[in-house]
Amino acid sequence: MTTNLYYYSWAGSSLLYKWQKTLGNYIAVAGQDSSVKIFDRHGHKWSELSLPGRCVGMDWDKDGDILAVIAAKSSSIYLWDASVNKTSQIESGMRDQMSFILWSKTGPLLAVGTVKGNLLIYNQQTSRKIPVLGKHTKKITCGCWSVQNLLALGSDDNTLSISNHEGDTIRQTTLRGEPADITFSERKTNERSGQGENTVSLSVGNKNLMLFSTNDLENRIELTFQRHYGQIVSYRWYGDGYILIGFSHGYFVVISTHIKEIGEELHQARNHKDSLNSVAISTAVNKAASCGDNSIKIHELSELKDISNVIQLDDETKGLDQLNWTDDGQLLAVSTQSGTLHVFLTKLPILGGSFGTRLAYLTSLLEVTVSNQVEGESPVVIQVEVEPTFIAMGPFHVAVGMNNRAWFYALLDGEPGVYLKDIEYLGTIASMSLNADYAAALFEGKVQLHMIEGKDQDEKKQMKLFPEDEQKGRIICHALTADFLYYGTDAGDVVCVLVEDWETVSSYSHAVGVRKVFPDLNGTRLVFIDDKSGGFLLSPTNASDSCIELPNFSPTITGVLWDNWHADRGVFVAYDDDKVYTYALHKTTIYGPRVVFVGSTALLFSQKPLLLHNGELTCQTASGKTSEVPLSTHTFLKKPSGTQKGPQPELSTQLAQALMLKRFHEARALCKSAGTKTDWAEVGKACLVHMEVELAIQAFRMSSNVAMVLSLQGIQGIEDMNLRAGHLAMFLGDHNLAQDLYLSSGCPIAALEMRRDLLQWDIALMLAKRLAEDQIPFISKEYAAHLEFIGDYVNALAHYEKGMIQDNEVSEHNEACKAGVARMSIRMGDIRRGAAQAIQHPSRILKKECGAILESMKQFSEAAQLYEKGQYYDKAASVYIRCKNWAKVGELLAHVSSPKIHLQYAKAKEADGKYKDAAQAYESAKDWDNVIRVLLEHLNSPEEAVRIARETQSIDGAKMVARFFLGLNDYSSAIHFLVLSQCNDEAFQLAQQHGQMEVYADIIGPEATQEDYQSIALYFEGEKKHLQAGKFFQKCGQYSRALKHFLKCPNTEVNLAVEMAIETVGQARDGSLTNQLIDYLMGESDGMPKDAKYLFRLYMALELYREAARTAIIIAREEQCAGNYRNAHDVLFSMYTELQAQKIKIPAEMATNLMILHSYLLVKVHVKRGDHLKGARMLIRVSNNISRFPAHVIPILTSAVIECHRAGLKNSAFGFAALLMRPEYRNQIDPKYRKKIEAMVRRPDTSELEDETTPCPFCGFQLPQNELLCISCKNNVPYCISTGRHMLKEDWCVCPHCEFPALYSQFILLLETEAVCPMCSETLSVEQIKKIPDCSKYLQTDQLEE
Repeated sequence: MTTNLYYYSWAGSSLLYKWQKTLGNYIAVAGQDSSVKIFDRHGHKWSELSLPGRCVGMDWDKDGDILAVIAAKSSSIYLWDASVNKTSQIESGMRDQMSFILWSKTGPLLAVGTVKGNLLIYNQQTSRKIPVLGKHTKKITCGCWSVQNLLALGSDDNTLSISNHEGDTIRQTTLRGEPADITFSERKTNERSGQGENTVSLSVGNKNLMLFSTNDLENRIELTFQRHYGQIVSYRWYGDGYILIGFSHGYFVVISTHIKEIGEELHQARNHKDSLNSVAISTAVNKAASCGDNSIKIHELSELKDISNVIQLDDETKGLDQLNWTDDGQLLAVSTQSGTLHVFLTKLPILGGSFGTRLAYLTSLLEVTVSNQVEGESPVVIQVEVEPTFIAMGPFHVAVGMNNRAWFYALLDGEPGVYLKDIEYLGTIASMSLNADYAAALFEGKVQLHMIEGKDQDEKKQMKLFPEDEQKGRIICHALTADFLYYGTDAGDVVCVLVEDWETVSSYSHAVGVRKVFPDLNGTRLVFIDDKSGGFLLSPTNASDSCIELPNFSPTITGVLWDNWHADRGVFVAYDDDKVYTYALHKTTIYGPRVVFVGSTALLFSQKPLLLHNGELTCQTASGKTSEVPLSTHTFLKKPSGTQKGPQPELSTQLAQALMLKRFHEARALCKSAGTKTDWAEVGKACLVHMEVELAIQAFRMSSNVAMVLSLQGIQGIEDMNLRAGHLAMFLGDHNLAQDLYLSSGCPIAALEMRRDLLQWDIALMLAKRLAEDQIPFISKEYAAHLEFIGDYVNALAHYEKGMIQDNEVSEHNEACKAGVARMSIRMGDIRRGAAQAIQHPSRILKKECGAILESMKQFSEAAQLYEKGQYYDKAASVYIRCKNWAKVGELLAHVSSPKIHLQYAKAKEADGKYKDAAQAYESAKDWDNVIRVLLEHLNSPEEAVRIARETQSIDGAKMVARFFLGLNDYSSAIHFLVLSQCNDEAFQLAQQHGQMEVYADIIGPEATQEDYQSIALYFEGEKKHLQAGKFFQKCGQYSRALKHFLKCPNTEVNLAVEMAIETVGQARDGSLTNQLIDYLMGESDGMPKDAKYLFRLYMALELYREAARTAIIIAREEQCAGNYRNAHDVLFSMYTELQAQKIKIPAEMATNLMILHSYLLVKVHVKRGDHLKGARMLIRVSNNISRFPAHVIPILTSAVIECHRAGLKNSAFGFAALLMRPEYRNQIDPKYRKKIEAMVRRPDTSELEDETTPCPFCGFQLPQNELLCISCKNNVPYCISTGRHMLKEDWCVCPHCEFPALYSQFILLLETEAVCPMCSETLSVEQIKKIPDCSKYLQTDQLEE
């Protein structure tokens, strides 16, 4: 803040002015007229000195009490006394014109120089004058006093002199130009000597800066600067030996005078474009200023790069002149070339106060602003009489004051800021507080309480001084709320007075003096700071709440503010110069009332907090304004917006803050927006601490913690607060606190229940002694079990014994205790007692446990007895074995299931020579190898050994059996068991040696490897056994060698050899081998063709089905000619099914031949069943194709005649009889039938039973039922395999094996007497036959070749 307070203008040239030293209350200004005007700091003209001529010099003494002035055309010195506003005059006695005047920094000495170089030193205290003539030869222009009262003077004669306070010249030196701006200062050296001001500095000819040592003026340092900087206008020392220099071209340079850094520019900036007129420094406000180009620029000394303020003076066209601060840095004066003086306010005292949400603060030296931003009221400005040192704020008043006087202003709605009155008190006011009616002022250890707007005559009655008894100590601090006055004394008392009747309500005594008190708005709680800088929270209205010390309380804290927001009554902040610390009072928690430190927020430089409202701090700044500082502990209140830049605080941080401030509503809102189950759980835990059960249930429900929700619902109805708090502490895991709360509640037994649930038996026992002695035995039992688990057997035994109860109703409990006593007795070495108790006890498990303990203690005999008693026979037998008690083991074996024990017993029996028992035990243990060994070696039972070896497939056992047979020279058995024991090489060698290779080959079977087969094949090759050699070469995949051997086989084995050769060629799929075999079969090699069936099989093996089919027809024809009709039928049938499976069309010839052969076979079936008509019909079909049956023409035709005659088919019978009467057949007719046939021919009967017609399954044309070619659609109609008739759509079924069709009704009838399918001869039953409603898939016309 830089406010232009006022300015004055003198027409003409530049001004001469000086601020009053120390206080800065006055400024003396001289223009071109013959007067010096004196103004106060507010710009009011205070006095004026009339002079005989123009003022040429003036200076204030060190205390700012006396202003000394010299004027042209006068030899007098004028002195103006500020305290009495009087002017006096001293005759200097100098004949020549005075040019220079300066007061000492430390004493009442005044130095005056003249234009001719003479000097006068005047002691104002003693009025002694010391004239020194000829100090310089020309006009004295500048000078400076040191702290040691040395006087340095510069003159136009280009010399510098240093004199003592008597005027005696100590040192003098000559310069190369005119001196200006002489200053004493302390220069930095390597040695930190306390020699004080050891350096004189001055500018020479406005170009160079010279530094002289005060002890030796010849020891000088001359600093020159870059020419473009211009001339040195002015310079100032500051800090630890730094110099700030202003140059005429606008440059602003900082140098250090330390010997290592001398000559270096630490900072350089062109502050002004055209010119710079002056620089000034105020260490009080830590600022530097420069003026030039119609502007003033202000810098922070700590960071010169930063320009904190720029003041433009646009009206000043002639440029600026001199710049000076007051000593306190509050005011900055600048004079201009045109004769104007501007005074700026650069630092305002930070004064302010608040009441509720209303603020009052200083905005100018004589101006107080009242505002209420929370309520939205417009600010009110009050002009005050004096510059105040304190401001007090009430709900309806503002008080300002200084010294012992206070002015009161009313804040009325109509005309705010109305002056009421001013009151003088009996001493200087230290602080003041207001409420609606009263003011309380603290002065000289007392507090005066009085009405603000009382009548004059009642004022005595309406006023009271505290403390009433002065011996109770001095009051150091006080505060006033709506109803109470609080004050703290140096004796440590915090006293609460009810304002209404002025009586003391409560008093709290603290160990040390109380420095400050800060009550909340209602006055129900207050924070105080003691002399040891500790902070404490006190509730004067609640005596039960003791004083709570504030955690993390910084010793630098100066004040406390309570949050005014209605919902945050328990939140307050403490502040110092740098930070604000947030605290929250948690009044109702499971831990009792407590104050928590929430966090801290940094404050900017020189900000004073005035008001806290809902996490927003209103601070007063040095510029007389207010600023809003959001607390970093209330980040959860910020609404995230898209415009907000920078990182958003994490949700977890916001949530933690909201919970510490008891803002559960905001915490739930945060969790709803982006919270995880963990966050909800945190909210739930916080609610538990604050005993907010309803909210906790909601939070834990959101975190899916069902157990916690159910637990909390269970305690909802509890009204005993300690009991409820105890439950909550237990849920939070703070069991010691829970116990304390339970014990102080109306249900102390809950503490015992909790400790039992936590298995903390020692504490539970202590509680049970106090609360429930009847529970001691039960707790002792459980404690004993715990002690037993951790190995403390001595105490476990004692507690088991304590747990016994003389009560039959708790037999289970007593049994558990007795079991414990038994176990512990054994553990403690009292085996007899423990074992006896375990045997008496009904529990099997106890016997097992005690047995295990005894076994671990190497007490095998007792352990085995207990195991046996507990019916743990395996364990008992195992332990008896360890103590070599074989007799007992033998008794128990019947009950033992463990093979291991049987094995141990068997070994023992074998060692004793009892081989039969050993074999039985080995068998029980399923150790077959040892069973076989004992049977062979000791019991001479090879049959049993062989049986076991075969059944168990035991490899080692088989080896033993093989060795046994080898010993008996039974090589085939030996080979058999060697193969069984997987010793194939040994078996092969044995077979080779003893000519048993066939046996070996049979035994080795499918398990053999290719190498094994090859070995066998080579052996047989050597022995010239071609069939076997070929067989094994085939098995090992050497097909050409196999075929070679098969074709070499002797005639005795030729059939089998050819079969094997066909199989080999089928596997080989080698064209050359195939041709070789076909040549052999055709007789190419030996001129002897082989049976056609072999060729058929070869084609089948090679999957050459068409060739196979042709061959099959040839074979069938041969068989037919030979009269082997069943064989012919089977060949054709198998070929038919194979072609169907390969989806190859059936040759028509094959189908016809099969049909005729099948018709022939059906004759026997029908005749056997007595169905002569069906038999006759089939015989007619066969007889019509009689040429296909050359071997049996006569019998077939004879049968046809007889059957047709029987069936009433007389015409057909006559036809076949006439055929038989041919000369070639006549003599071959069976004599039995010859006469009957001849009679038929002689007396022909041409009557014929008509064949029934049924529809064609393809086209529905009515056909004779035995006709298989439809004359309408020309299709071959499928025939029934049971009757030979054509198929009917509606009476369709198939054989499930060969899938040939049959008439369902007829097939069922046939199967009543026959058990096989007439086509495939597979076994069939009626149940297997299913009627087919849709036979379309069987009516494919393209299945036969044309």
